Amino acid sequence: MNKLKKGDNVIVIAGKDKGKEGKVLLMLPDSNKLIIEKINLIKKHVKSTQDSDGGILEKEAPIHLSNVKLVAPGSKKATRVGFKVVKGRKTRVAKVTGDSLK
Repeated sequence: MNKLKKGDNVIVIAGKDKGKEGKVLLMLPDSNKLIIEKINLIKKHVKSTQDSDGGILEKEAPIHLSNVKLVAPGSKKATRVGFKVVKGRKTRVAKVTGDSLK
């Protein structure tokens, strides 16, 4: 079971976007990276084609898992993620508050 999932709210703890919050759009488990909404934006130069115009587009680049922390839903604080077995099922738990996560 992964500590972070698509749709989680996370905060960046290192890098140029330190302190910014966003929602996880895509997980890349092979490279231990994830893409966060409106975080780590890069400019991509795109050549025009028959279907679309060219130009300079802004898009999200992957960021390493070690540079983000989950935001606890109750307290809105950055937290680590732990695991607990409840009724025979393994669930994620916020270390700061002890609340279970979805």
